[in-house]
Amino acid sequence: MTDASPIPPSFSPQDALIAVMITTSASDESVTGTELLWIMRIVESLPIFETFDRERIPSVSRTVFDLLEEEDGLDALFGLVSAALPESLYETAYALACDVVAADGKAEGPELRLLEEIRHEFNIDRLHAAAIERGARARFAHPGAHGVG
Repeated sequence: MTDASPIPPSFSPQDALIAVMITTSASDESVTGTELLWIMRIVESLPIFETFDRERIPSVSRTVFDLLEEEDGLDALFGLVSAALPESLYETAYALACDVVAADGKAEGPELRLLEEIRHEFNIDRLHAAAIERGARARFAHPGAHGVG
């Protein structure tokens, strides 16, 4: 977005959660099919998304990608997300980000750095974060990594 670009739209809490997942997926500059599939599964299955209009996902995604191209885009994105999310959903946002990282079985540098930034942005206690991360690893255990078929 340039200086002439309109101000990014405000987000609903559900938009903000999706933005966190899309940002996490894009953090390593590679949005994988596995990650996108899990984002869609999450949106289809979690109660927080029951009333969410799934037609908004492309618009939210465009906003995320446009902001990430800007110099201070991540800060602007965190501003939109923080403004939309009640504090009671901060850990949910972090858990969804962890699920996206764990979905493809690879947690690499850029994704781990983004998780750290999310923890900091939402002031998530390190012990709580560790429990959330452990839960994501357990949910997304890949058979090959455990000697299973």
